[in-house]
Amino acid sequence: MDFAIIKTGGKQYKVQAGDKLKVEKLPGEAGAAVTFDAVLLTNKGDAVTVGAPLVSGAKVEGKVLQQARDRKKLVFKYHSKTRYRKTKGHRQHFTEVEITKI
Repeated sequence: MDFAIIKTGGKQYKVQAGDKLKVEKLPGEAGAAVTFDAVLLTNKGDAVTVGAPLVSGAKVEGKVLQQARDRKKLVFKYHSKTRYRKTKGHRQHFTEVEITKI
């Protein structure tokens, strides 16, 4: 089972070939190729390579499936005994990526 740990959008993801994941918005249309160069760890068979902090020469390739917005998250502020209530909504942009090759 070959996998890698990549870093994008301030978060880390464990990925394998064929995985679909939602990451922070990346440039590119649907069907475009995307390359992740910030690879923190790779595992091929029994060989594990840990970067310090990145694995040199390693990259993970993927394909953009869609650019979309996530479901609405409600932000509700409330102060008791003062009649203060405030509701606000937020929809985060994301990119859905399918990993093609490690």
